[in-house]
Amino acid sequence: QVQLVESGGGSVQAGGSLRLSCAASGRTAILNIHWYRQAPGKEREFVATTSWSTGITNVADSVKGRFTISRDNAMNTVFLQMNSLKPEDTAIYYCNALSGRLENFWGRGTQVTVSS
Repeated sequence: QVQLVESGGGSVQAGGSLRLSCAASGRTAILNIHWYRQAPGKEREFVATTSWSTGITNVADSVKGRFTISRDNAMNTVFLQMNSLKPEDTAIYYCNALSGRLENFWGRGTQVTVSS
């Protein structure tokens, strides 16, 4: 099992920044950590991913150049630095872990609201 707890969400004005954290715990080895988001009335969409072992990252085109994903293995935490936020970034942001057994685990999410 993997437990994931997101934090760092909040309300900001357009152009502002937030840093989300995803703290992972449990005994199951993790392959990748992803961030997804879901806006009201929309499907959940991929935002960013990082390999737990190599640190190789990728972000969605919609946030490229504005969002950065990073990890601190010593803290078992993955961060999502979000800059130049836009109203369309408003969503619940979820942390997702893919384990070595190819199981998916989800956090409860953290709300990000960007006002114009």
